Amino acid sequence: MMKLLVILTVLRSVLTGAYNPNTVPAEVQDSLLYVEQNIEDYSSRYRLESENEQTIFRHSKVADWYIIDTRKGTRKALGAGLNLGQVRDAIMSPNGRYVAFAKGNNLYIHKLDFGTEIAVTKDANPDIINGVADWLYEEEFGITALFTWSPDSKQLAFVKLDERAVPAFAWQTYLGEDKNPQYPGADTLRYPKAGCENAKASVCVYDLATKAIQYMQVNNDQTDVYFPRLLWQGESLMVLRLNRDQTKMEVLKCNPKSTVSHPLYREQSEDYFMDYSLFDQWKWLSDGRFVVLSEKDGWRRAYLYDEQGYQLKALTPEKMDVTALYAVDESTQTLYYQAAPTPSTRQIYAVGLKKGEITQLTTEEGTHSARFSVDGKKMIECFQSFTTPNTYTLYSLKGAKMTKIEVLEDNADIRNAWAANRLPEPQLIRIPNGHGQELEAMLMTKGLGSQGEQYIWTHRYPLVIMHYSGPASQRVLNRWRKRFEYALVDAGYAVLIVDPRGSDNRGRAWRNETYMNLGGKEAEDLIAAANWAAQREDIDSSRIALLGWSYGGYQTLMTMSQPNHPFKAGIAIAPVTDWRLYDTGYTERFMRRPQVNFRGYDKASLLPRAKDLTGFVLIIHGTADDNVHVQHTLQYIDALVQAGKQFEMQLYTDDNHFLRNGYNSAHMHNRVLIFLQKNL
Repeated sequence: MMKLLVILTVLRSVLTGAYNPNTVPAEVQDSLLYVEQNIEDYSSRYRLESENEQTIFRHSKVADWYIIDTRKGTRKALGAGLNLGQVRDAIMSPNGRYVAFAKGNNLYIHKLDFGTEIAVTKDANPDIINGVADWLYEEEFGITALFTWSPDSKQLAFVKLDERAVPAFAWQTYLGEDKNPQYPGADTLRYPKAGCENAKASVCVYDLATKAIQYMQVNNDQTDVYFPRLLWQGESLMVLRLNRDQTKMEVLKCNPKSTVSHPLYREQSEDYFMDYSLFDQWKWLSDGRFVVLSEKDGWRRAYLYDEQGYQLKALTPEKMDVTALYAVDESTQTLYYQAAPTPSTRQIYAVGLKKGEITQLTTEEGTHSARFSVDGKKMIECFQSFTTPNTYTLYSLKGAKMTKIEVLEDNADIRNAWAANRLPEPQLIRIPNGHGQELEAMLMTKGLGSQGEQYIWTHRYPLVIMHYSGPASQRVLNRWRKRFEYALVDAGYAVLIVDPRGSDNRGRAWRNETYMNLGGKEAEDLIAAANWAAQREDIDSSRIALLGWSYGGYQTLMTMSQPNHPFKAGIAIAPVTDWRLYDTGYTERFMRRPQVNFRGYDKASLLPRAKDLTGFVLIIHGTADDNVHVQHTLQYIDALVQAGKQFEMQLYTDDNHFLRNGYNSAHMHNRVLIFLQKNL
């Protein structure tokens, strides 16, 4: 009986994460071997599968989720115990005993021990959201699940959003299930436009033992803040907090029992925006130290901090943006990371945490990325370039020493087929912008061969300049990318892809060139690029067009509203036309609120510039775009009409920002080609 009690006590300690084999009496060691083996099997016994996914917004989906018992071979629907139907964002606990998931803005937990389900929250309604992202968090902070398990699986932290004060945006729909509705339908979305009310956010922790929810003290009487990330480190909950203007970023260390928090890290500036996504790259060491990725010194660099939040040293050099932190091998005290030695390339490096020695592990020109094992001792490297499709190679690592194990996939068939077609290879170039700076760009024409031939002139090509131009974005990168630009080249156009001021991976100053003043400098740079191209012998200077989507659509119209621009034609797909009409999370990150930067918003608006637009213009938009509402285009074309300007327009019924419904994508690209053929 005593032996059984000891076994049960140890079993409980194993399940709660407190098991220490060194304290187990010798007489029960053999019996515990069976227990340990079954507990280990338990942690990997279950897995999750989803079917019949239905898209909500850009990333979020509801689906039929199933729990697969690999031991019994059974399959059970998640949410079936409460008749919930399709659910979203299912996450298994670290100990493998629970599954947390969301339905109808409430959180639930499925207990695998008993096959039962309980509600964590019960107060949800369309405007009270527990644990999942609203439209804004999903679109602008790239997250759908705002909940996370503690490492011991005893607590579930989540963000609660109160959207009651957020204005609603509605749009009509015209294609019902029968495709011929007599009256239009309507969709409504809580969408905070620049300067309007945001959702009120708070951070909660649910305790599985007490079934109690506690609110963390992270607001400091401020409800107009963002909490885009939650992360457990041991018994502490790390909360990323951004102020409304996203000029101040703090990582708060919370005690979930006392609810008290204090800042572990803080960074702020009135001269540039904070990049929340850098927090995703941080690495946490077992001794409490952590590696931060920050651009506080002008470049994105890695820094080592102690457990109290004091900086110990900079790990990576100046004048090179780090683009990813991959892993830390604590046995060799080595950090592995990716950086941009030039804006258009990516290489992988190793740096010692003690002595700071840096070793470049990859050398071939192009884009190198990697996935690492948890301990940092194995790496699957992916290499790609203009002429090389993704090639995956497995390496073992010991500090700065890298040993090749095998090539997992070289995609040789794709590479050989591409080479056989002798399609053009983009040529990386730099273009002076007239302000003492050079723009990263890449040029493609049929006269630039795929086999190394340089600038073979055949005749004068009409030119299409493709761009996005949004702040902290990048289009010019030496990688395997085979998209619409190749169709344009095949149709007889030269293509120039340009990254103007404000683009990424050239340091903080370059990224913030357009801060608080969107549209103007980008227009100057695109005009400079077109004027540069017009001087080439293989470009017809009288036939130059500008093509952009979303921010690129906005910038196309802004650029063609400038005096003396060289563009004969322009295509604007889903364009923003006035930043007051776009969402808070993105717009205020780069422009702050209209209440404090009204002149910047006035200068950046296309509506008063409609009278200045010149050239042939095609505007394309989906009528159910939940991101850049068709309102943007409709207000802008009214301004064009009032100014007596002619234009072409293409609407896609009930389609969203990406125009992928049915045949819409193919139709849109054909529409673009027809427009260019007619006007260039």
